[in-house]
Amino acid sequence: MVQKTKKAAPKKAKKTTAAKASSKAEDFRAKSGDELNTQLSNLKKEQFNLRFQRANGQVENTGRIRVLRRDIARIQTVLTEQHRAAQAKG
Repeated sequence: MVQKTKKAAPKKAKKTTAAKASSKAEDFRAKSGDELNTQLSNLKKEQFNLRFQRANGQVENTGRIRVLRRDIARIQTVLTEQHRAAQAKG
């Protein structure tokens, strides 16, 4: 007897995630260096607090840690771009 196998439905691409990431980067690029540094320090403080909560087993939203890491990296990337653009001008 030949058994029929079900084909798995094709996975949908995560276009929304990539679109959100690029829009966040564009939002960061629209800000000044001082605003980005302020936001960066706030995100790092939040990350620090979440690390302690995770160590104590109190963190409720574990996905927030990942989002913070990525936002910090985005801000640092934009700050580096701005710094290099300023060096190229002057």
